[in-house]
Order: sequence, then structure tokens, then C-alpha cells
Amino acid sequence: MFRRIFLSAVAGGAATWGCRALAQGAAVKGGVTLLVPFLPGGSSDMVARTLSAKFQEQLGQPVVVTHAAAAGGDIAAAQLKRARPDGRTLMIASAGMLAIAPNLHGSTTYDPMRDFDYITVAVRVANVLVVPASSPVKSVSGLVAVLKEHPGMVAFGSSGRGSSDHLTAELFWLQTGTKGLHMPDRGGRAATEELLGGTVHAAFQNVNVVINHIRSGRLRPLAVTGHARSALLPGVPTLAECGVQGVEVYSWQAVVAPRGLGDPVKKALHAALAAALNETAVRSRLVEQGFEIVASTPSQAARLQATEYARWKQLIKARGISAS
Repeated sequence: MFRRIFLSAVAGGAATWGCRALAQGAAVKGGVTLLVPFLPGGSSDMVARTLSAKFQEQLGQPVVVTHAAAAGGDIAAAQLKRARPDGRTLMIASAGMLAIAPNLHGSTTYDPMRDFDYITVAVRVANVLVVPASSPVKSVSGLVAVLKEHPGMVAFGSSGRGSSDHLTAELFWLQTGTKGLHMPDRGGRAATEELLGGTVHAAFQNVNVVINHIRSGRLRPLAVTGHARSALLPGVPTLAECGVQGVEVYSWQAVVAPRGLGDPVKKALHAALAAALNETAVRSRLVEQGFEIVASTPSQAARLQATEYARWKQLIKARGISAS
């Protein structure tokens, strides 16, 4: 009797999943290309690779991850912009592409406010303020004191001019009334190497980028930029806890489509993505990599993008930051 009930429940669950997948697949009508605008190994690629198999399973359609890494994401964005708004071409894009670059360069081939429909903000990750283990600086207050004593002489590394880590440093200097020396590099890995080598004195880096160096004792974390402490660094305070307000910063990854997506398609894509993000294995893997699951609704994603766009536009203008 128990066996019959169990088998009936399994069959019912399979039928429910099958109906859901068929309905979502019918809405999309074909396989999906998920564009990654950066090289393999970065945050966008990590999220796409971790998510794609379960996204495919939930959607009931093939999902192929394709890299179009060039021109700071412009190539992939232009490809997405030209695609038909039928749900078959999507892009996983960073906050840098969707909220910072257009304000910084003024010459991107896309307008993130007008050219894309936002499906979900998939994940986010806070930055962490780190110094080399050999640094005499032990706290945020200690760093602020050094910055005030030696204005413009404390070198902060970053993955590039206008990057999230650069703008976080600019915001930190603004909020603390200090001035540091920006030392841009060619990507996050190079910036971390400069920090490890002692060429720069401090940096704001994504938690997931430097967590292993923190665990090994090569880097000392001073504070995180999140609203709350990071699950990976529970002993590290937030900047707000250290007395520095207004520097709550996250790097985030959103899934976007060409503008003009119909509501049934948008709902089907969001349902499949949200279910995939909340699947136990996917969630565990992303959390292990340092991400927080967001899985926002399309309207929430669009509001976040607009808020972040305005925020960074204001900072870039106020600080006179340029791409060169």
C-alpha cells in the first residue's frame, strides 16, 4: 500500500514538473543562447556555468552558454540588442556593464535603460576592504588615520578604471573625507597579485575573488561593503559597523533580454531561472563561490538597475571620474 502511494506521488510530481517545463518551453519556443560578455573564469561565467544545466531542466529547452568577450562587453550587448525579443537570446551581465560603463564611457553601443528587458538579478556579492598581511593597518579607523596623515599617497588597487572596486574606493574616500591614490590594473586577478606583492596598500575586491587569500592568511580583511556581514566572513564587520556610512556596495549579475519581450515569455523565463537558482545544488555551489542568491522579479531587477545607474552616474560626475 505504502509503495503504491509513494509511486503515485512520484508520478504526480513528475507530471507536474513535466507540465511546467512544457508550458515554459512552449512560451519560449526553442533553445536558448545565454551570452557571457567576458572571458571564462570571471563572475559572469561562473554564474552562467553553475546555472545553465538546471535552467535548461526547468525550461525544458536546450540552454547553450556562449562567450562573446570583447570591448568590455559591448560585443555581447550589441548582439543581444539585435536579437529578436523571443526569449531565445539572453545575456548574463554585471553591474559594471548595466550601471557603470555607460555613465563612464558615454560611447557604449547599448543603452541599458532602453535596450534591455530585465528578467532577474540572479546573485550579488559584497566587496571586502583588504590589505596585505604585512600591512601595519589593522582596522578601518587605522586606515582612515593613515589616509588623513598621508593624503593621496596610500595606493588602492583595482581591476580597472571605473570598475566596481575603483568606484567603491572613490565612495569610501568621499564618505571619510580622505584621498587615496588609485592604481588601476588589467582585471581582478592582476589587481590581486599587486596587492599580494605589496605594490598597492589596500583594495576593495569581490569577496569571492579574494576569499582563498584571506583564508590562507595572505590578505587581512578590514570590512565588507554589504548591508550585513558576509556568510563567508562572519567575523569581519561591515563598513557601517566601523562608522563609515553610505558605502553599501554589491557587485551583481543580472539576466537580461532584448527589449520587447512578451509577458508570457518573460514570466516563463523568470520562473525557470528562479527555480534553478533555488535548486539545492545550484544554491550551495553559488554560495560556496561567495555569491548571495537574489532571484529577483523582473520589476525588482529593473528598479535595482535604475537605482544603481543613477547612483553611479552621480558619483562619476561628482568625482570627475573618466575612463582614461
